[in-house]
Amino acid sequence: MSIITKRGDGGTTDLLFGKRIAKTSLRIDALGAVDELNAALGMARAAGLRIEWEAIVDRIQERLVAAMGLLATLCEDHDRYRAAGYSAIHDDDVIWLEETAQAMEARGVRYTDWARPGAEGAIGAAALDMARSIARRAERSVWILHESGEFVDECVRLFFNRLSDLLWILARVEEKSEI
Repeated sequence: MSIITKRGDGGTTDLLFGKRIAKTSLRIDALGAVDELNAALGMARAAGLRIEWEAIVDRIQERLVAAMGLLATLCEDHDRYRAAGYSAIHDDDVIWLEETAQAMEARGVRYTDWARPGAEGAIGAAALDMARSIARRAERSVWILHESGEFVDECVRLFFNRLSDLLWILARVEEKSEI
């Protein structure tokens, strides 16, 4: 089967479980922001991050795929999603982000001023900053979707807030060879 289905030519797209939705919907906007974040993290990986970040970024990307699955499922189909055994975002994912960020902060990373991505000449750090800014947009999109009346689980909302913080910290550590 070709990826070119022409089903979207009328301005709608598929969700899980055979549902269709407008491409301009808040749900698709949030889903697209998360997809873009996943691609930005791929660019950060390809930029040659420190080897110790590889497992962290891989786990983040794995969780983003779970978040995209949740966002691609209407609330009425959440039971079907769980029954199908698809991945989700859980409290332990939020805790992992917090603990990972705290471990990085223990290396001496402190907020002193606004970051200037790329100023240190570290391509990986700049790529992480790009991913961070996209994570913030994804977070806003998820909140807009939730506040519109379409439920988004609290774990998903918290995940994006913690994720953008972690990406900021990782970028600062990536900039500093001595940390």
